[in-house]
Amino acid sequence: MDFVDRIDKSKLDGMKMVAESDQFAVYAEGNDTYLLVQRHNAMAWTAIRFSGDGIFRVGSLMVDAMRHLYRDLATQLSPNFEKAQASANSSQ
Repeated sequence: MDFVDRIDKSKLDGMKMVAESDQFAVYAEGNDTYLLVQRHNAMAWTAIRFSGDGIFRVGSLMVDAMRHLYRDLATQLSPNFEKAQASANSSQ
């Protein structure tokens, strides 16, 4: 893994984009190497370089983080959340 502080946008022109969202994109750099680029209009673009294996490992880690965040959110959205909170507060 290698952090690229400022990436020259023209360098990306010759690379194949393999995924993108509104502010991020993944480019195939070659030799089983990929760049995760933060493309923000108000600041210099930055990137993190990963190996193909690194993409899988980081992806798995991010899925675990999303599950954790989802559990917290799902708990708060549950119809029973307010009842459980009220019950917990009244027992204190």
